[in-house]
Amino acid sequence: MIPSHIATALLSLIPIGRPVFLWGPPGVGKSQVVAQAAAALGRELTDIRAVLLDPVDLRGLPAIGDDGRCHWRPPAFLPTRGQGVLFLDELNAAPPLVQAACYQLILDRRLGEYALPDGWSVVAAGNREQDRAVTHRMPTALANRMVHLDFETCLEDWLAWAKKAALRPEVTAFVRFRPALLHDFDPARAERAFPSPRTWQFVSDILCAAPPAEVEYDLLRGTVGEGAAAEFTGFLRVWRELPDTDAVLGAPHSAPVPSDPAAVYAICEALARKAARDTMPALAGYAARLPVEFGVLLMRDALRQDKTMAHTEAFAAWARDNAHVLV
Repeated sequence: MIPSHIATALLSLIPIGRPVFLWGPPGVGKSQVVAQAAAALGRELTDIRAVLLDPVDLRGLPAIGDDGRCHWRPPAFLPTRGQGVLFLDELNAAPPLVQAACYQLILDRRLGEYALPDGWSVVAAGNREQDRAVTHRMPTALANRMVHLDFETCLEDWLAWAKKAALRPEVTAFVRFRPALLHDFDPARAERAFPSPRTWQFVSDILCAAPPAEVEYDLLRGTVGEGAAAEFTGFLRVWRELPDTDAVLGAPHSAPVPSDPAAVYAICEALARKAARDTMPALAGYAARLPVEFGVLLMRDALRQDKTMAHTEAFAAWARDNAHVLV
């Protein structure tokens, strides 16, 4: 399932308290989708890394109560009130004894004397066995009590998230140009770094830090791997030589149109971020000079930036002229 479908499924499953397990390779954004679903439902999120726990951590410590009997004091990270999502990340990477300690919490919503409040739901996540991550086979008794969802990457979903997260435009333009590199993970390759939704966010952060030119490539290679870093570095050279967007908007009918597809992707990404009512006539004029597929790309991204642009006369005129490709 793509991330937007996973999020929709969680919005249905969390309110009814049905336990969920998200399966997916490293770096695809499983934890972010859970956080977004919890926020959309207005619920608190408690993120517990099961792999860091010992079996006794969940049950707590024994203490003598006022009645003279031994009672278990649950850990402070377990909720006691309100509504929320208890997220057990990397559950199948935890040792079998820790997974066993989660049985009662997931299946019966209890741990000894502790009871999970009615307004809380359990969501777990982990890598697949074929990903060569540290995993332990999930016991069938536990697996049979959960809804299992397989996580896949999706370019459009990632682009929508990247816009909200304010990732650098050169990063999103490159991934749009080379969508296969959004997530290029092969467990058979012994690579320490590989491109993924997570590591492209790291790349955006690195570019924001403006590292010196002599170390930029090494930083990129250490983040997304050598092959992706080499391609992205070449794309950056194209990006940094693009005509100024203000100059293009100032003379949309005479500004140069790049011939390199990578450069056209780049200029479309940069121009779309300038979308506004006063710039739409220039954007539409420039889009009309681009190859038709890139013109559609530019105008679609402009609408993603500001949906009200669809009501401008400039956009309406461009849409009429290109109705044959918009059907």
